[in-house]
Amino acid sequence: MSDPTLLVLSSLAEGDKHGYAMMQDIEGFAGVRLGPGTLYGAITRLEEHGWIRPVGAKTRRQPYTITAAGRQHLQTELAALQQIVKTGLARMRHA
Repeated sequence: MSDPTLLVLSSLAEGDKHGYAMMQDIEGFAGVRLGPGTLYGAITRLEEHGWIRPVGAKTRRQPYTITAAGRQHLQTELAALQQIVKTGLARMRHA
C-alpha cells in the first residue's frame, strides 16, 4: 500500500507526530519512503477534509493529530482494503 493519505492517517493513529517523525514511522511500518512534497501534500489534503489538525504552537516541527472523523475514515478504508486482501488471497488459492 502506498496511498500517502492512508499512510499518514495510520501513522497518526498511534499518536501525534510532526512531518519528519511521520516519514520515519511510515518507512518503518510500510517500507515506503515519502518525499517531503508527497507528505506535505497529503497533510494539506487531510487537513482540508478535517481528518487531521495541527496541535500546539506553530513551530519548525508542527505536530499533527488525527481527528475523530479521520479515525472513522481510516477504519472504513482499512476495512475495504482488508476485504480486497481476503478476496485476493482466496482467489490465489484457486489459481
